[in-house]
Amino acid sequence: MTNANPVLAEVIRGNWVENIHRGAICVSDGRGRAMSAGDVSRPIFPRSAIKSMQALAMFRSGAVQKFGLTDTDLALACASHNGEPAHVAGVQAFLDRIGCSVDDLECGAHPPTDRKARKQLTEPPSAIHNNCSGKHAGMLAVAKALGVDTQGYSTRDFAVQQLVRSMVEEVIGTELTTDKCGTDGCSIPTWAAPLSVFAEGFARMTSGHDLSPDIAEGAARLFDAATGNPFLVRGTETLDTELMAAFNGQLMLKIGAEGVFCGALRDRKIGFALKIDDGNMKAAEVVVSTLLLALVDAADEARPALEKWATHTMSNWRKIEVGQVRGTDAARLSL
Repeated sequence: MTNANPVLAEVIRGNWVENIHRGAICVSDGRGRAMSAGDVSRPIFPRSAIKSMQALAMFRSGAVQKFGLTDTDLALACASHNGEPAHVAGVQAFLDRIGCSVDDLECGAHPPTDRKARKQLTEPPSAIHNNCSGKHAGMLAVAKALGVDTQGYSTRDFAVQQLVRSMVEEVIGTELTTDKCGTDGCSIPTWAAPLSVFAEGFARMTSGHDLSPDIAEGAARLFDAATGNPFLVRGTETLDTELMAAFNGQLMLKIGAEGVFCGALRDRKIGFALKIDDGNMKAAEVVVSTLLLALVDAADEARPALEKWATHTMSNWRKIEVGQVRGTDAARLSL
């Protein structure tokens, strides 16, 4: 970047700013109207923040109809879940429905993200505990619906990933190119594109504007499934889950690794995307909450939940409050 992005969050210790987190934000209506801060034309890897876009492949392939996929299945396909019992049981039911097993998952294994679930685990974690196992179950469903081999579905040139890529391109209106491509933590390809087009894409998903009828219908159902089952999308004591629950179906919100958040305010038909330059996730949580506070009405019933997450209190080992992470005025965009 030739010009530094604005400071979106400050770490304040005592009465002094100890650290800063720069980044970029875009809010869009998907029809050419947008507000932004920072360099939103710079390509970024959206990581897990666009799982709902990737999940559209289940509709285009016919997997939703073929297997009678439920809202629980669709919510888990959009999830970065904590590996709690309900998540594991849901993914297992998803796999059973499509005639696959845990051994078919190519996301790799890691312990549950949730501390309680991790402590309760009595055997080594498997791929079903991976936070992306629901997304991978969805991709296995796509492979089965396409009539292709399930082995290797996670690789870039496989039919499943080609369809997933085309779904994202259709929603964001931008070609994804191999000169800006990497491998995500769960082994599928991740494609970089300007931050602004992800905000535009989420606006299109919530309005249906400029989308083909099948994709507009699929996007609405995915958003209904995710916002109607916020616990499945993330889990206990997480921002995504708590804020979506507070908005009663009107907020689609999804975290992505390395300081990314994407989402949409469904009643206003606007999308948003942000990226913290240094990838700090606590700063990203504070900034997305600060942004949403600026976008909602002062009397909105979701404000208490937003205010909770918009300031992160830091305490030392003696539980003494020593500082806060706060969003700056640059994060307060409105449209």
